[in-house]
Amino acid sequence: MTDIYTRLGARPVINASGNTTVWGGSTPSPAVQRAMDEASGYWVEMAELLEKSGELIAEALGVEAAYPTSGCFSALVLSTAALMTGSDPDKMAQIPDTTGLKDEFVFQEAQSYGYDRAYSVPGGKLVKVGDENGCSIEQMEAAIGPSTAGIVYLVTRNNTDSVVNYDDATKLAHDHGLPILADCAAQIYPVDYFLENAQKADLACFGGKYMGAPHSTGFLCGRKDLVDAAVGHGFISPGKPFGRAMKMDRQEIVGLVTAVSEWFAMDHEERLLIAGGKLGIIQDAVSGLDSVAATSIAASDNYMAIALNVTLDTKALGKDAPGVIEALSNMSPRIRADAAGADSLLLVAHNLTDGEPEIVAESLRTALSE
Repeated sequence: MTDIYTRLGARPVINASGNTTVWGGSTPSPAVQRAMDEASGYWVEMAELLEKSGELIAEALGVEAAYPTSGCFSALVLSTAALMTGSDPDKMAQIPDTTGLKDEFVFQEAQSYGYDRAYSVPGGKLVKVGDENGCSIEQMEAAIGPSTAGIVYLVTRNNTDSVVNYDDATKLAHDHGLPILADCAAQIYPVDYFLENAQKADLACFGGKYMGAPHSTGFLCGRKDLVDAAVGHGFISPGKPFGRAMKMDRQEIVGLVTAVSEWFAMDHEERLLIAGGKLGIIQDAVSGLDSVAATSIAASDNYMAIALNVTLDTKALGKDAPGVIEALSNMSPRIRADAAGADSLLLVAHNLTDGEPEIVAESLRTALSE
């Protein structure tokens, strides 16, 4: 019996990397899948489901309001629209034409990233300040003008002292009577850090896939008046809502709420212990090979929280880390991992199911022995 992907003509992937969109995003936990299956048995008024689900998410996060969305990018788009239009129906109807609207968002050049296009989708204009090496609070303040709708901020553990930090950016926004919009996509662990990120911004946006919700889910949360404005742009709002294309299934919404609840109830120490055991199987298989200079299982600054690093002796191996990644991808079954530079591999285990750590271990050993 072949798997569904093979029957469709696609090759399945064993994912020893993160919840990456191009590899499928996420696998709902058993509890999330059961909730989604149950939701399939009934129809529901979507407005009521979205409202009640938002209330449950907001309660869990300790914020005024929340709204489920079709991923974090969607949350950013709807939030940007909300900051430009508020709940004014005429303004809401005109975007992405922003004539007469405050439509500028102050953003640090050093934080530029692939998804900052979200802010321009509804017509917003990024006013980038500083340069790729950093930005000062004075530069950010100087960029605030009569057309400024808010400050946008990318929350990440990789920010350095060369950029204005989240706290200072938030204070700057509020000192000028402006909202701050934060992209917090995967910034959900530790749980206290999750809560801090959600509660700090006027609007904060998260991806559901990182906590075991369906791939195409996320949410925005924060001030109720701004969340209400974002809801007005949502896919079931009356008239001609800007976010009509950003639909969600009822099953996805139920799955998202279940995943958020599960994330807060979860024993994360046990989660990391299980992941560490899976990584240990892979580590044992490659330690001692001539092509391996060192291995370590260590904490990582993200929701996965633990990873295996394999440092290669590329001279002995005859290929670099990207070459090993390519070899793993060409194997059957196909395996996805990450190259962390020319001589280092990074593997995580939270997406590996029973039996898969052993397959990854054998395949990686083969790739490092050829």
